[in-house]
Amino acid sequence: MSVNIKIRNAVKRYGNNTIISDLSLDIKEGEFFTLLGPSGCGKTTLLRMIAGFNTIEGGDFYFSDKRINDLDPAKRNIGMVFQNYAIFPHLTVKKNVAFGLQNRKQSKEHIEIETEKFLQLMQIAQFKDRMPEKLSGGQQQRVALARALVIQPDVLLMDEPLSNLDAKLRVDMRTVIKSIQHNVGITTVYVTHDQEEAMAVSDRIAIMKDGFIQHVGTPKDIYQRPANLFVASFIGRTNLLDATLKIENNTTYLVFLSGYKVLLDNVTDENRHDQKVLVSIRPEEFVITEDQEKGIPVVIEDSVFLGLNTHYQVKFDDGKNAEIVQESRIDSIIPPGEKIHLTIKTEKINVFNEDGSKNILKGVNNDSDRQSGE
Repeated sequence: MSVNIKIRNAVKRYGNNTIISDLSLDIKEGEFFTLLGPSGCGKTTLLRMIAGFNTIEGGDFYFSDKRINDLDPAKRNIGMVFQNYAIFPHLTVKKNVAFGLQNRKQSKEHIEIETEKFLQLMQIAQFKDRMPEKLSGGQQQRVALARALVIQPDVLLMDEPLSNLDAKLRVDMRTVIKSIQHNVGITTVYVTHDQEEAMAVSDRIAIMKDGFIQHVGTPKDIYQRPANLFVASFIGRTNLLDATLKIENNTTYLVFLSGYKVLLDNVTDENRHDQKVLVSIRPEEFVITEDQEKGIPVVIEDSVFLGLNTHYQVKFDDGKNAEIVQESRIDSIIPPGEKIHLTIKTEKINVFNEDGSKNILKGVNNDSDRQSGE
């Protein structure tokens, strides 16, 4: 049976060093929830607090209505999948998967039925009599996942489970993990520093920095309307340009240093005033225009042809560099040194206040605001 996870005002300290301070979070029953952020942001620390492997210096942790702060890890009914697989090298695949059930003193018949079920589910039944050393990394990770799920835990916790696999296998395994999680319907908390991986598998993502949650939302929400500049820069690639927000005759404009000026009709009411801003423009949000009287002038510095799209490195008049992505042209690639003009897809760009602490556009969906505002 899955549970929801509720964390209120969590604190984690190591001596005088506070890693997590006053963190609150809600994870829904049955959802695939990812903790994402750079190394040292506190994501694995938080996962280990949920698991019971780390002490809790403050706050409350709940599985549904049950407070688990002082509950022994063995009694939390969690399944855990680690970065290094952590399967037993002296046991066959089948015995690895059956281990948790045997440890819980289940009947031989139940152990046989459930072990076979998860061997089949993870598509490793043909390897059941092999020793782990005879398996590939991906096969070993399937064994670890089967072993975690066979005990029917309330929560599945996964700590960087794909980081030791090669690139192609990571893509294959994340599809497997998402499919299995969907079929089993178990509440899953997944830790990774890989943005693409998080986007591919998650129902919702929490972006963390320095022990604080910056944004909680769906992959679509976080990519399209990041809560602040850190989130915009961490998820995907983006170009950052200085600009000014101008209100003229009750109409809002975005004015770039080059003089390029665009109408911006989706600024929140409280932020509709003259101010310096930072504009986040993803490479695919630039458009090359033939009209030299319109747009931002740039010079092509380099290009990379990638089939469907061509990636260009360009330089602005103020010396700043940027990357733009354009659909590849059938006739030619724009050569280095050529001057072009760029317009932007104003409905897709993001605009932040001068220090980058908040997105001033409408449509930012951030569940962490609702949780902290309880």
